[in-house]
Amino acid sequence: MTPGQAQDAADTMLVAPTLAEIEAAASRVAEAIDRTPMQTSRSLAEVLGSPVYLKCENLQRTGSYKIRGAYHRLSKLSDEERERGVVAASAGNHAQGVAFAARELGIRATIFMPVGAALPKFQATRGYGADVQLVGDTFDDTNAAAIAFAERTGAVFIPPFDHPDVVAGQATLGLEIWEEASAPDTIIVPIGGGGLAAGVASAVKQRAAVEGRRVRVVGVQAANAAAFPPSLAAGEPLLVPITATIADGIAVARPGELTFAIIRDFVDEVVTVTDDEIARALVVLLERTKLVVEPAGAVGVAAILSGAVTDSGRTAVILSGGNIDPLVMERVIGRGLVASQRYLKVNIPLSDRPGQLARISQIIAAANANVVEVRYSRHNLELGISEVEIEIHMEARGAEHAELVLARLRDAGYRPRVVI
Repeated sequence: MTPGQAQDAADTMLVAPTLAEIEAAASRVAEAIDRTPMQTSRSLAEVLGSPVYLKCENLQRTGSYKIRGAYHRLSKLSDEERERGVVAASAGNHAQGVAFAARELGIRATIFMPVGAALPKFQATRGYGADVQLVGDTFDDTNAAAIAFAERTGAVFIPPFDHPDVVAGQATLGLEIWEEASAPDTIIVPIGGGGLAAGVASAVKQRAAVEGRRVRVVGVQAANAAAFPPSLAAGEPLLVPITATIADGIAVARPGELTFAIIRDFVDEVVTVTDDEIARALVVLLERTKLVVEPAGAVGVAAILSGAVTDSGRTAVILSGGNIDPLVMERVIGRGLVASQRYLKVNIPLSDRPGQLARISQIIAAANANVVEVRYSRHNLELGISEVEIEIHMEARGAEHAELVLARLRDAGYRPRVVI
């Protein structure tokens, strides 16, 4: 290590919570949180080639790990700060964490949420006793309104990730994982703004060092909202353009200053996963583990299924939250089934004469697939004047079976085209 690298490491230790601080935070946070279960997953272990443990923060109070950082931050406020109340901006999990923590500690809370916030998250936040204000169409607008409220009223602004107390609170999850998974070799953690990853990495790296062990920490971001890979390459937090993603809980355009510094030196690798891979992970979690997980909370499982993370010993995966709108879940499950080729939409041009649908249905049935919906169209300009196009929705058993069905249709002289 060069003198410059040694100084960088020392600087990181100055901003990262110490092991003693994390242990103190764990004592405070224990007043409000549940000790969530750690489950093993045989199906994921078969994919990865090593034992896989799932840390189920989707079963945490308020439905996510966010209660840890929020409660720790609020518990450290002075009496004068508590009297002024707190304010936060969030579209979901941070809002609920702050609202719940404020109720438990007897602090007045005002939460700003975007106008389009999901109804279940809005109702849950208000149900914890917070005054919820719907302001702005984007998070930036909502966040600006919360900051303006803090400046106008003196309320203490509670950031979602970029604060030492918040990071120390999230770090308590790392201590639990280290104990419950018997000092895992690898920990996979979702990354948005970086509070969870910074905290968990701080905790497990320091605990591993005390015990003379090594642990690998891998962060996962949604491909459509991945600010950390370019920021790490540049050596500083960058504002990057993000596009729509089902993992809205980790869609953050710029890393935090504090969290970036910790992740830069304590997280070994950051990988990305696509929305289709996340959707497939949600379906696997529902079917194989019977767990309801929000898209942002499933990115670690998506990283295993997609091969973005390969075998690296006993592995713990953080399921960071379970707050998903039922309507969103319906769409995501559908997307996951399509992504895994268990639900196919196929367009087939054919002659407009009797008996064609019956023949196609027989071919599909003989291949042991199941037709669930059929639509006709005569309005595609690519069709001949005496042709129609039939759209068939069918259930298959996966990629190999789907290809068998398509091959049977081609062998019969049809030209099936899979519609995404």
